[in-house]
Amino acid sequence: MSLGFEMAGFDVAVAVEIDPIHCLTHQYNFPQGAVLCRSAAEVTGAEIRQQLAQVLQGDRSQINPDRAGLIKSPELAQLPGLFKSPESPELPELPEIDVIFGGPPCQGFSMMGKRAFDDPRNALMFHFARLVQELQPKYFVIENVRGMTLGQHRQFLDELIELFATIGYQIEANYRVLNAAHFGVPQDRQRLFLLGARSGLPLPAYPAPITRRPALSKSAKRDNILGDLPRCPTVAEAIADLPNVDAYESLRESDWLATEHLGDPTSDYAQQLRGLLRDSADFSYPRSTTRSHLSGCLRTDHGATSIARFQATPWGEVDRISRFLKLHPDGICNTLRAGTPSNRGAFTSPRPIHPHHGRCITVREAARLHSYPDWFCFHGTKWHGMRQIGNSVPPLLARAVAAEVRSVLGNPPTQPERAIAPFDRAWLTYTMGQAADFYTVSRHAIAPRQRQTASPSS
Repeated sequence: MSLGFEMAGFDVAVAVEIDPIHCLTHQYNFPQGAVLCRSAAEVTGAEIRQQLAQVLQGDRSQINPDRAGLIKSPELAQLPGLFKSPESPELPELPEIDVIFGGPPCQGFSMMGKRAFDDPRNALMFHFARLVQELQPKYFVIENVRGMTLGQHRQFLDELIELFATIGYQIEANYRVLNAAHFGVPQDRQRLFLLGARSGLPLPAYPAPITRRPALSKSAKRDNILGDLPRCPTVAEAIADLPNVDAYESLRESDWLATEHLGDPTSDYAQQLRGLLRDSADFSYPRSTTRSHLSGCLRTDHGATSIARFQATPWGEVDRISRFLKLHPDGICNTLRAGTPSNRGAFTSPRPIHPHHGRCITVREAARLHSYPDWFCFHGTKWHGMRQIGNSVPPLLARAVAAEVRSVLGNPPTQPERAIAPFDRAWLTYTMGQAADFYTVSRHAIAPRQRQTASPSS
């Protein structure tokens, strides 16, 4: 979402993320902003404003202050009434914040006679609302899974709209589920977006589709209502120019490949992601990264039996053993998923099978199918890289939403001239422990140790 909003003309100043690996990757790709490496439940609006002030002043020396010196928000159970904002330290006068956006996880959908916000697993959505109240942005955008709109889960959305109304914000009541394939992304991916505005400001509209799914898509018939819209890029148009990584021994250890090995792009989509063709709707900062190497190309060593089985699987069908889907070159990708975190086994989510090679797709091929430009780098470990992509909003989908927010703000975007240089590439190889030490946070931040409880007999 950070990249999509930047592409729409926004400056992304401060990010909040609990996972140290994700923090380093975000900071590598967006070095102009600050990163607070903690749960949103432990961050105050005052801290975000402190970071914003330092970013605007160009003071990078305290972008990541020591955890021990930060004010923590009160626990959810101790909040009296709805919210109580903490005392804010004296800060320089700052411009208004145009928009806060994010995708706070919500797993607490049990509706057995209690309000959804009583479930502690929904606390991050509560704290998102708290930060909106404390920071008073003009707009906010929430992204989440489509399942929140189904069945009893809709009660949660009704409560959320009611909650924001009590703090002076309106949400478009006719909330929408958007499909990335309708916005130029070669992936069938549906996500809910909630668009909110401070009372008195006009609500942004939802973006209208600009592409339809190709005829080979199982859901293509549903796109008949889209008329004569051009189809979205296909799998082949997205990745055909990328070389077969199995031909390079060096990619067993390194995920970087010289771009001289790339073929000729077969589509405008691939040319734009490679930076060979200008996208007139892209207002992101140019990156002064070297274009001599492409990241995310680390190989996966499959056994001979698996390779033969993958090669024999027909396009668009599922391998009978692994249950991996084999991509059709003239179709689009199924929804890319993140896999489980380390406290749930650190399992990689099933990756699609390449349409022409007997292997799963690489992180870079997944990035192409997610609409990430080639300059954007992910962590060098496949598990980290794939969960970073699977957990993220496709940039072109985020840009479409962000452009609607930008339009109601009234100031047209401008093309920046200043190039941004990334930080140390070594960050993309850090272990979880090294990343946690970098941010001075617990190495168990995303996999807390379980507290031992006494047995009834003790």
